[in-house]
Amino acid sequence: MNHPPMTLTAGRIGIISDTHGLVRPEALAALRNSELIIHAGDIGSPDVLSALEKIAPVLAIRGNNDRDSWAKGLPDILFVQVNAIGVQVIHNLNELKIKPASTEFQVVISGHSHKPLVAAKDGILFINPGSAGPRRFKLPISVARLKIQREKRQVKIVEIKI
Repeated sequence: MNHPPMTLTAGRIGIISDTHGLVRPEALAALRNSELIIHAGDIGSPDVLSALEKIAPVLAIRGNNDRDSWAKGLPDILFVQVNAIGVQVIHNLNELKIKPASTEFQVVISGHSHKPLVAAKDGILFINPGSAGPRRFKLPISVARLKIQREKRQVKIVEIKI
C-alpha cells in the first residue's frame, strides 16, 4: 500500500453488498442508525448509493458487475481506518493479494459470493454481508451491522424477510 488509509470515526457501520440495482426498503430499514455504510460491490446503479446516502455517508467499491460509466470513479479495493481499526474492503475475497495478518488491518469486508459470513482467522475478522439484491439460489437476503468501540468489534448478520 503506497498511501495511508482514510481515517474515520464511526461506531455503527452498516455493510451491504450485491444489490445489483435493487434498493429494498427492508434493507434500508436494517441499515438505519448507521453512522457509516460500506457497500462491498456489485452495486448495479447509482440510485442504490443515493438511497444509502440518505441514511449515512457511504463508502463503496466497484464489483465485477459494476462496469457502466457511473462506476468508473469507484475504487476496486478500499483501505480505511475506523476508530483505529484497519478495514480492507474487496469485492471478491479470492482476489485478496495482501495477507491481512501481515498488515495493520483487523477487518476484511467482501461480497461477491452472496453468502453471509462472519469468521475470525489469525486475529482478522472476515465479514461478508451476503446479498441485499435479487435472491440467488436459496441464499438469504441479508446485510450486516458492525459495531466498533475501542478495540472491540461486534458483527451481526441481519437476515431480511421478504
